[in-house]
Formats: sequence, C-alpha cells, structure tokens
Amino acid sequence: MKIAVAGGTGVAGRRVVEALVATGHEPVVLARSTGVDVLTGAGLDAALAGVDAVVDATNKMTTSRRTAVKFFETAGHNLTAAAQKAGVAHIVTLSIVGIDRVEYGYYQGKLVQEKIVRESGLPFTILRATQFHEFADQVLGLTPGPVAFVPRMQSQTVAVSEVGQALAEIATGSPQGQIEMAGPEVAWMLDLARRLVKARGSRRAVLPLWMPGSGAKAMASGGLLPTATDSRRGRIRYDEWLATVGAPAGA
Repeated sequence: MKIAVAGGTGVAGRRVVEALVATGHEPVVLARSTGVDVLTGAGLDAALAGVDAVVDATNKMTTSRRTAVKFFETAGHNLTAAAQKAGVAHIVTLSIVGIDRVEYGYYQGKLVQEKIVRESGLPFTILRATQFHEFADQVLGLTPGPVAFVPRMQSQTVAVSEVGQALAEIATGSPQGQIEMAGPEVAWMLDLARRLVKARGSRRAVLPLWMPGSGAKAMASGGLLPTATDSRRGRIRYDEWLATVGAPAGA
C-alpha cells in the first residue's frame, strides 16, 4: 500500500515510515523537507495522488492554547481537504490519552485536530497514545540549570517505536474510530525523570512542581492514564528503553 505520513520526519512520524518500509509498504513523507507544507497546503495535492491512507503525526511543541489550536486547525483542514480530493480511504491521526479530561493549552489544539477528522467524512482512526518514554527528557529540558522541576503527573509511558509500529499497522487495516495505546506500567513523571538523571550519572536535583488549577489536579490524579479496557499495550518498559538509548547527556 501507498501511505502518506504527515510529519514523517518527526519523533513519531519517522518511526511510522520505518515500520511501513519494514513491512513492504510505500511511505510518502509529507514534510517541508520533501516539498510539502501542511500549513499552507503547498505540495499536498500532488503528494497524495494515488495514496491509499494517510497517517497524521504532525506536531507543534507549545503550551499556548492559541498557538496549538491555530496549528492543528490549519494543518487538519488542509490535510483532510486534500485527502478527500485524492479519494483517500483511511486517515489515521495520532493523539493523546486523556486530553478531554485535562485542561491544558496544547491539548485544546489536539481536541480541535480530532474534531476536524471526525467531521471530515473520511473513514478514520484516532489513536490516542500516552506520553512517550522520551517525555521525561523533554520535561527536564524545560528548566535548565542544576535543579529541574517536574509536574506532578501520573503516566503510563510507551515506547515511540511501538506507537510507530501500531500506526503503520492501523493504516494498512480498516478504520477503527477512536482507540487507545499505553505502555506496560504506571509511574510518576517525577520518578521517571529522576531515573533518567541517575542513568546519566548526573547529580542534578529533580523536584516536584506544584501547579494550580484543575488541569494540574487532573494530571496528578490519573487523568492522563488510559481508561479503555481494550487499550493496546506496548511491551517495552521504561528501564528497558533507558538502557537502549544509553541515557543521552544533558541532564
């Protein structure tokens, strides 16, 4: 099958591309580096010609609700419109578990993205995944210096490689509506960050960040954990991932 991957050079997107190639399918990478811009629509029509399915793994790292909504709204409308024009039979969107239970600016953008897909008229699958194992490193990077502050949140982190494989598998099958995927174990993000710092041989202090508001309360009380009884489960545990990546420097 010929499958387009929007954001195919990103953290999750490139794993989808790798999985498609490994299983004998033909990926079409939709990224600025390949002459396709989902925000302007440039190159989309030509890139989707003859495509059987589309995987949307686009992303915009921001905490701003306005920025997130603008990005996902623009990209979502452009991508679904081009997919409709091309006669694409299945659109698969990567989203996040719990975004409808936790008030957070970035999640508002993801909800808009999901809404556009649901209302597009295209056969769809929305895969809501938990945070990737790499998320702990991203959080550590938010506060440079000898002390890092990590929000109080529970997560069931999953290996991005397994999410990429799942997205590739879903894209080659029938639309499933909304489904979830999570890792094998629940942990506090504070603990995951401390384990990462320790694996790097760093003495950097990692302290809990107390945040006000209902969103922070929901994160701490399990709002980002999967609820579907039939959720997919990744097999790679956090410590296994940590050993594999070799704990990159910088903590």
